[in-house]
Amino acid sequence: MAAGRCLCGGVRYEIAGELAQPIACHCSQCARTSGNFAAMAACKSEDLRLSAAETLRWYQSSENAQRGFCSRCGGNLFWKTVPGVETYVTVGTLDRPTGLRLSEHIYVGSKSDFYDLTDGLPQKHEW
Repeated sequence: MAAGRCLCGGVRYEIAGELAQPIACHCSQCARTSGNFAAMAACKSEDLRLSAAETLRWYQSSENAQRGFCSRCGGNLFWKTVPGVETYVTVGTLDRPTGLRLSEHIYVGSKSDFYDLTDGLPQKHEW
């Protein structure tokens, strides 16, 4: 079981099932919500349990996607398609150790110009 929270603790969660190995998304929306690329790991939405959600807010960031964040500290926590069966958790919000390893980069065609990708992981221009 994995668990995590935002910076202020207003949103706390547990994941009862498996987490996929994380991906790094370099799209412009992830950059604008996180300040850089976003590293996220997918879980089944039914396996995600919120133990504190007083400050959780959902933002419809595109026609098919929502982003979950803390309205108090601004923590970027979740991303999901609507409708969808998976929720992506930002891996920086997970309690350590995570036991996870970054598996690939997506939307590298949109990445910013201030960094290079040199880790040898697979790269996809889009998703």
